[in-house]
Amino acid sequence: MDSPPRPAGRTHLADLVTTAAARVPDHPAVVDVTASVTLTWAELDGAGSAEAARLRAHQVGPGDRVAIRLRNGAAYCVALIGALRAGAVAVPYGPGAQRAELEFVLADCRPTVLVATPDDATAAAAAAARGVTLLDPPDLTARAAAGPAAPGGGEQTALLIYTSGSTGTPRGVQLAHRALLANREQTADLRPAPVTPVDRVLLAVPLFHSYGVGAGFLQVCWAGATVVLTEWSDPGRLLEVIVEHRVSTVAGVPSTFRSLLELPAERLRTATSGLRLCTSGGAPLPPQSLADFRAITGLSIVEGYGLTEAGPVVTSNPINGTPKPGSVGRPLPGIELRLDDVGDEDDPPGPAVDEDTPPTDAGEYDFETGGDTGRVAIRGRNLFSGYWPDGAGGPDADGWFRTADVGFTDADGDLHLFDRSSDLVVVNGFSIYPREVEQVLLELPGVAEAAVVGVPDERTGQAVRAVLVRAPDASVTAQEVRAHCAGRLARFKVPAVVEFAAALPRTPTGKIARRQLAGSAPTAEEETR
Repeated sequence: MDSPPRPAGRTHLADLVTTAAARVPDHPAVVDVTASVTLTWAELDGAGSAEAARLRAHQVGPGDRVAIRLRNGAAYCVALIGALRAGAVAVPYGPGAQRAELEFVLADCRPTVLVATPDDATAAAAAAARGVTLLDPPDLTARAAAGPAAPGGGEQTALLIYTSGSTGTPRGVQLAHRALLANREQTADLRPAPVTPVDRVLLAVPLFHSYGVGAGFLQVCWAGATVVLTEWSDPGRLLEVIVEHRVSTVAGVPSTFRSLLELPAERLRTATSGLRLCTSGGAPLPPQSLADFRAITGLSIVEGYGLTEAGPVVTSNPINGTPKPGSVGRPLPGIELRLDDVGDEDDPPGPAVDEDTPPTDAGEYDFETGGDTGRVAIRGRNLFSGYWPDGAGGPDADGWFRTADVGFTDADGDLHLFDRSSDLVVVNGFSIYPREVEQVLLELPGVAEAAVVGVPDERTGQAVRAVLVRAPDASVTAQEVRAHCAGRLARFKVPAVVEFAAALPRTPTGKIARRQLAGSAPTAEEETR
């Protein structure tokens, strides 16, 4: 079966569970490996209704916010469905967030309750400080009948997901039931469908992120498939889960697949022999990782592009096609995409983009785009309703939302992401995209990973700072790095500061945490100007 019966006419996300429970009540919905719990669709439906009743008993009504701070597992899924079924707005937030971060969100969205584990001292302290009722995780054995139709749906906000976006200050992205359902349909319309009713989907992605909850769990709900959840840090254990639970699809981030490639090739090949699909998102996957994974397993890793404001999937490479390194593919059915000028008047606050480049003594690194270059703008029913609380910053009057991402289209019309406009480094008025410098740095055999950020400089306004992770047994020096860059980049793009670190800071989805690098004091073993 290539695609599930379409949940026609549904306007409420919780109805996806009701539909699956009516169609395949005894089919596994959630397999929680860590807790050794499996819920069928009928059980998930009943548990979600019981959770909705519990929330209503704690004065949660339509439109109220329910913050959820739980790790990946069955309890998270039940908490989410229960909040939606109560007509509330679910606010997923990472269990690893610090107290100050959590307090900011609680103060901003003013939830009625916060769902967290009893041993979560950070949640308890933040809830007490902000006057929020703290609730234990849902009782996975509780069951209740669905009762009357869940209130809300349609244009009512279903999820409020906080993202730093381009400003550095957390902003709540308001995603309506309409937007999330539209994106599930757009994703399901790919051929072959990424998730079918017979799939067992391993989510190696946090559920508090839009990728995990939207493209992951809610896509499984749309199809009536099975989601497999586990807390893992050992790639070897991940392979064991794939085999033990007959996983057919793995949804991960680049670090997921990089860690798997560290295992013996024969073990990886054997464990993945039953997979039909691997998808990666959240950050670009190095071309070498794509090639190595395909050479060992025979499987392509399908990369796409998305953002929280789009619910989240925007583009995808062909699921059964040959991967094109560096490309994130084409827009999903029902989504329009265009490339605008980078330096428009409504750019986020920051240095203006200067398209001119000064003369250089060395050959400048040139990207062969083969097409238009600009700031990605998208339009579709999957777009958010603006930022909390007043809907500011949403799509314009014509339905277009201009992202902070800069990219180009190649000769085939496929999108390649170049960088974020908010990450531009401006040296003496000249703009530098970090990724351009990073690609040159990664040409050096002794460099395994590279990150480039701008740091204040009294003479030039900003300077290019490169933080590198050496390859195993490599001894590349800062002088060698600068010499290599000098032969490949314009003089003003050559890193003024070169540092080495054991690892790069990353977000939960594998993106380099540039702001953390830009704001940190030099701690690496070597630097030069």
